[in-house]
Amino acid sequence: MNNTQTKPLSTSTFVRVLIALAIAFAFAARTVAQTPGGTTISNQASATYSDGTNSYSTVSNTVTVTVSNVSGLAITPDAGSNPTVVAGQTGVLYNFTVTNTGNFTDQVRFLASGASVRVVGPGTITRAVIDVDNSSTINAGDTDIKTNGADVLSANIAQNGNIHVLVEVSVNAGATAGQSVQILLGDAASGSPSYDNQAADSSANEVRTVSGSSVNGLREARGDISANVVNDTLLQLSLTAPAGPVDLGSDITYAWQACNNGLRDASGVTLNGSTQVYIIAPIPVNTVLKSGQTFPAGTLYTTSALTTAPLSATWSSSAPAPLSSTTRIAFPVGATLTAGACSSSINLVVTVNTGINASIPIDEIGDVFGKNSLNSTITDQSGDNTPNNGDSNADFNEGYVAGAGHGVIQQTTLKKVGTVLIGPSGAPAAVGPTDNNDDYTNKSVNTGIAGVAPGGVTTASGQLVYVNTIQNTGNANDVYTIDAPTVPAGFTVEVSTNGGASYTTVSGGGSVNLAINFGNSANINVRITEPSGKTVLTGYDTVIRVTSGNTPAANNKTIDRLYTGFVRLDKTSSVANGTGVGGATDPVPGAVITYNITYTNVSTSNGDANCVKLTASSLVITEDGLAAPNNWGTYTTNSGSPSDSGSGTVVTVSATKYTDTIASLAPGASAVFTFKRSIN
Repeated sequence: MNNTQTKPLSTSTFVRVLIALAIAFAFAARTVAQTPGGTTISNQASATYSDGTNSYSTVSNTVTVTVSNVSGLAITPDAGSNPTVVAGQTGVLYNFTVTNTGNFTDQVRFLASGASVRVVGPGTITRAVIDVDNSSTINAGDTDIKTNGADVLSANIAQNGNIHVLVEVSVNAGATAGQSVQILLGDAASGSPSYDNQAADSSANEVRTVSGSSVNGLREARGDISANVVNDTLLQLSLTAPAGPVDLGSDITYAWQACNNGLRDASGVTLNGSTQVYIIAPIPVNTVLKSGQTFPAGTLYTTSALTTAPLSATWSSSAPAPLSSTTRIAFPVGATLTAGACSSSINLVVTVNTGINASIPIDEIGDVFGKNSLNSTITDQSGDNTPNNGDSNADFNEGYVAGAGHGVIQQTTLKKVGTVLIGPSGAPAAVGPTDNNDDYTNKSVNTGIAGVAPGGVTTASGQLVYVNTIQNTGNANDVYTIDAPTVPAGFTVEVSTNGGASYTTVSGGGSVNLAINFGNSANINVRITEPSGKTVLTGYDTVIRVTSGNTPAANNKTIDRLYTGFVRLDKTSSVANGTGVGGATDPVPGAVITYNITYTNVSTSNGDANCVKLTASSLVITEDGLAAPNNWGTYTTNSGSPSDSGSGTVVTVSATKYTDTIASLAPGASAVFTFKRSIN
């Protein structure tokens, strides 16, 4: 009898699983674009809320974290291959891409006397340059890194930007088919297969970064390209044209000829169902194809944009109408072009447009397309010295981007004693923090505050209407004088004693009278206009005073307090760096930023129950990392669950957005909304 038992994972096996998972997560993390050094990661929260009637919006202060510089360097290709070469071939170009994989702009150092470039196999390096104009050809303006007597520093290379290094080689005349001519740029000895972004060690053939401002030091890399020696097709296109100057409106005649300078025949490529070796000529910018020309049988036309690769364009054997919509012409030169042979010369005539800037020359550039003995498509650029250099796509994309009568009465007068109370609507006897002269009615404007951080000023004026109740507490009918002894600078205060039908300005020393009979009360409307340019999240006190006409020394006051928003968001951030790169608080990629948003109802909370207070309801704080001025959604990823120290409910809306909803926030109350982000 066999008993099969399932054994638990051993400790060592479990550890290996954890390590494998950690490696997988590490590689997954690398797919996130690295945040540029010096980048200021900006974070500002926004919120909407209500006082039960009106809606408001506000923003926090903005906090920033500056990302540290991290160097990085890559040279490609690695173990790449060039088109094949033949014995005795000269001017073979090896094109390397040197990329700044760091997170800030840096330079690259190439060692003196061409030490950074080496050849292995039957070939000789004749020239090596930084391709300054990115023409994929060696020109007079390129930077020599072969015969340089001292180290050469490249121009600045932006993060993820690159430069090209061209190494020109002559293949030995005695080279045989099957041999390889290998060029190495740099000598990083570890990191196979990529040999990129290694710590620089000042070795003899090094290519390395320059800036010492990074937290991880100088970095080096290595690139590797080989070309196999074969006996094969070598296409080259020649182009002749007048040097000019030519008049606007005149014609330019171009002459094209394709030659196979190789040792094997070139076969054709298929366009519009016909297989031919084709010369493809674009119609130069600022010209049109001249009508009435005769072209070889099988000539094709296209109106596809010049940004489309030539072999991907839509071709037709019929000339388009209008003819001026032609963007390229494909001239067939034969189903094959035999070794050593040249096609007949083909003329193309274009007419120069009028009304153009005559200081800009007319540029023409084209390619010949065919296939080599390995059935691989090969091309050559018009007018260059290197056949089969495969740069056609780059060439074709160039240049494109608001009364009753009564009897006699004997009267005995009484002494009239006037007293009065004024307070919030329905509560004239309300008491404030100290007495019944500082009771208050708090209200807030919702204009001119949206998008303004704490400490900023309102961008528009605001206006509020307060209702205050006046009670005649004296012993007789009285006529009261209403004025405003305290008014914030720039504010306008008006009082209506008829329910808002008309107002009288009381700011600046004005006043209005109101008669109230013994034992009665009356309401007044107080309209306060706040000018723009006032500090947000601030209470501005207008003191309304009522004085008895019977006893002029008797008066009472109340405060109509206007807030420029009343929910404040204050943000702070801190950095914890556990990556091993830089210091414990250096904001390098991989470090974690903790953001704290303290939200506070800044309105007055003291005073008795009859004072009118501001409670924020339906408060929603939004942290949107992709909404300007925020950019933390671009440069960071989530790290842990967000939280609220109070009663708020935090929701992760998306990978770059959180909301915190607070049903009610009492006057003077405060709590903290926290979330963490890892720097990419």
